[in-house]
Amino acid sequence: MSADNKLSPKELEFVLHWGEMGSRWGINRTVAQIHALLFIQEQPISADAICEFLGIARSNSSNSIKELERLGLAKRSHILNDRKDYFETTGDVWELLKIIARERIEQELKPTEVMLTNLLQDPDFKNEREVFQKRAKDSVDLLHSLIGIGDHLLGFSTTGLKRLFKTSSGLMKFILGARKEDKA
Repeated sequence: MSADNKLSPKELEFVLHWGEMGSRWGINRTVAQIHALLFIQEQPISADAICEFLGIARSNSSNSIKELERLGLAKRSHILNDRKDYFETTGDVWELLKIIARERIEQELKPTEVMLTNLLQDPDFKNEREVFQKRAKDSVDLLHSLIGIGDHLLGFSTTGLKRLFKTSSGLMKFILGARKEDKA
């Protein structure tokens, strides 16, 4: 990154893509772009620098930073003898995975599991069509399993997650290889 707060073409491509992916996941594009910018920085940067890098208004930057802080994807820091707030994110992609997964579980999976559980426990639900009852039950069972797995995985350290994924990958290759042989 150059000293004049300009992104290289590859950095810009990365930041723009991250913003596009964020919008596909339901995250505001600017929020995702700021996160990408923080991710590729070696040092924390000020809100003014963020505005300059991305060509955005200060109010947009402030609101987006607050959202990143709320999500646990950015933190505020200070530099000695400087009154400005500086912002950074973790550079550990495994930690980012855990933060994002935790947020998705809490904001999407758990509320849906609760809604479906309440639906299934409602005595009037027994009057609904059988296919609806079965699919609601299957859905809550799946969500319960996903939440359990997610909660368990979030307890792993980065090193533990890396080992688990590497082992799982090898196991999947072994299983899928065996399945291909069964078909032959």
